[in-house]
Amino acid sequence: MSLKDKVAIVGMGQTKFGENFDMSYHDMIIEACWQAFDNAGIGPEEIQAAWLGTYLPFSWGYEGVAGVSLSEPLNMYPIPVTRVSAYCCTGMEAVRNAAMAIVSGEYDLVLAVGCEKMRDVPGRGSLVAQHVERGHPLYCKGRTAPGMFALLASRYFHEYGIDRRMLAKVAVKNHKHGSLNPLAHFRREITEEMALNAPPVAEPLHLFDCCPTTDGCAAAVLTRADLAKKFTDSYVLIKGVGFNIAAGYYSAQFDQGFSFTGFKSTQIAAQTCYEMAGIREPIEEVDVVELHDCFTITEIVDYEDLGLAPKGEGWKLIADGETYIGGKIPVNTDGGLKTCGHPVGASGVRMINHVAAQILGRAGDMQVDGAEIGIAHTLGGPGAVACVFALGAP
Repeated sequence: MSLKDKVAIVGMGQTKFGENFDMSYHDMIIEACWQAFDNAGIGPEEIQAAWLGTYLPFSWGYEGVAGVSLSEPLNMYPIPVTRVSAYCCTGMEAVRNAAMAIVSGEYDLVLAVGCEKMRDVPGRGSLVAQHVERGHPLYCKGRTAPGMFALLASRYFHEYGIDRRMLAKVAVKNHKHGSLNPLAHFRREITEEMALNAPPVAEPLHLFDCCPTTDGCAAAVLTRADLAKKFTDSYVLIKGVGFNIAAGYYSAQFDQGFSFTGFKSTQIAAQTCYEMAGIREPIEEVDVVELHDCFTITEIVDYEDLGLAPKGEGWKLIADGETYIGGKIPVNTDGGLKTCGHPVGASGVRMINHVAAQILGRAGDMQVDGAEIGIAHTLGGPGAVACVFALGAP
C-alpha cells in the first residue's frame, strides 16, 4: 500500500534533548505532546489512536513498557495506544504505524510519539553497560556500539584511503549545526584539532566521533491529507517510506556478505522509499537530509547507502563542505544524533519533525533556503534495521 500524498503531518512537538534530570518520562510526554496538539489546533480528546516508541524501558525505569505510558499522563482514554520498539528506528516505526493506520481508513487523526529516559542511571547501568553484561554469550558478550562501528571505520579507511581527519570534519560540521539548535544536547562548536586530540573510545573512534546517551521526547500529529486544511494551512505530506530488517541483531556482523562499508538495510529502505516517492536522483532532487550519525563514520557511510554519493566517495561530500547548511545537500542541519543526542525512541520522530520544519520554513537559524523535499533516516540494531521517510510540501 502506497502512502504517497495520503498522510499529512499537522502538528509537531519536542522537549529539549539532554540530561533532563528535572523531568520525568511523563513530564516529557506531556510537554512534547501538548506542543504538537497546540501546533495542530486540537485537544487530546480528538486523537483516535496513538503509537508510542520506547526502545528499552526496563533499563531506566518502567515507563514506556506499554501504551498506557502515553494514555495516563495525557488522560487520553479510551482509545487504542500501541507501544512499538525497533532499536534506533523505534520513533520512525511509531510514525510509520500511525501513517499506515490513516491510509487503511481506520482513523482520521492519530498521534505518534517517541520518548526515552536514559540518563537517570549510573554509568554501570548505562546503555554501554547493558551491551557488555547481556546478550548472546558467544556472539555479543562484551560487544558495544562504539566497538562495532569502530570496525566499520577501520575497514572503510583500509578500502578507501581516508583517515580520522574526515571523521573530524563530520564532527565539526554537526557541532556547528548543533550550536544553532536551542533543543540540542550539546550547543558548542568544536575544531578539527579538538576532535582529533580527544580521548579514544574505540579506535579509531574518539570522544567527538560518538553521540551521547540522552533524555528526550518528540511527538507528531497525523491526519488524512484531504483533511489537513481543517487543522492548519501549514502541513507536510509523507511522500514515501521504506522499512526493513535485513540482518539479525546477533549475527549481522558475522554475515559473510557484510562488507563493513555499508548497510543493506539502509540501501533497501532507501530504494523502497524513493520508489514510492518518485525520487530517481536523490542528490539532485532532495533538499535536506536528517540521517543516522550515531558515529561520524556512520554519516559518511549513510551518504553512500542513501544514494547521495557513489560507493567509496561519501567522504568527498564532507571534505568539500557540501553537507553544511548552504551546501549542495545539507545534512543533519539540527546537529544530528551527534549533538542533539540520542534518546533512542525519540530520535526518529525528532528527525521527521525537523525535516517537516525545514519544508515549512520554521527551522530558524538552521533553515535551508527553498527546502521542498527532505529525507529522514534511522539505522539500528546494529545495522540490522533501517527506516527512510521522504517528506514534501503539498
